[in-house]
Amino acid sequence: MKVSEKYYDEIFDFKGQWDMPSKCGLKIAEKPRKTFVVVTELYQDNPGTSVTAAGHLLLDQICAAKGLNPAEVTYLECNPDTSSKLSFYDEEYFEVTFGAALPPAYRLLTKDEVRGVFDS
Repeated sequence: MKVSEKYYDEIFDFKGQWDMPSKCGLKIAEKPRKTFVVVTELYQDNPGTSVTAAGHLLLDQICAAKGLNPAEVTYLECNPDTSSKLSFYDEEYFEVTFGAALPPAYRLLTKDEVRGVFDS
């Protein structure tokens, strides 16, 4: 199950849970007054922690590597379309917010919201 490169601009290496070497697809979309950090699960091409399990740890590593302030980005997770017959692998984008003592909150983006992130 190979993920199309249309979903990301680069492969980002990160330390997952227990410092496990991990990989995700990364796209940073800068819009007026808003920066989107989009991480894409790579499935079999990721030897370690999934983007969902890495969560805030991954966001912090991306922001440190790219010189971004985590408080000033909108963090999105992408489950890419892999042309599988299983609906689990349908394309979906989620906005993820992290609270200090709360578990992450996920909100499924509409197709219009996704287009707004990637349209020039």
